[in-house]
Amino acid sequence: MNWLRRMMYGRYGSDQLNVAMLVLSIALLLVSRLLRIRIFYWLSFILLVLCYLRMFSRNITRRHEENQKFLRYWFPMRERWYRMTDNLRDCRTHRHFKCRNCGQKLRVPRGRGKVSITCPRCGNQFLGKT
Repeated sequence: MNWLRRMMYGRYGSDQLNVAMLVLSIALLLVSRLLRIRIFYWLSFILLVLCYLRMFSRNITRRHEENQKFLRYWFPMRERWYRMTDNLRDCRTHRHFKCRNCGQKLRVPRGRGKVSITCPRCGNQFLGKT
């Protein structure tokens, strides 16, 4: 195991972009096996090779910049996904509104009819049907 530690010294290693590329590669490999389409197999293979090239690269600053660019796009998509799943989980018990003045998201219990909603951030009042 010491030989692996010596070999990886000065190399970039794994990061979030490598993990995402590996997961996408496995997904493409499964799709290629199910649908028997060779192009997905080759795309999966290319992604896997790129993943290993990034992992064993000595150009750490360039790999870090690539990872930061990926994270700049990944985090907003992840937040949007979490918000959507939270809204779906709450959809039977609560109704979600957005303040027209400041954009704050508000959660109101369902089944109350027409209610006056007051934004806690800016104090704006508006009517909403729950």
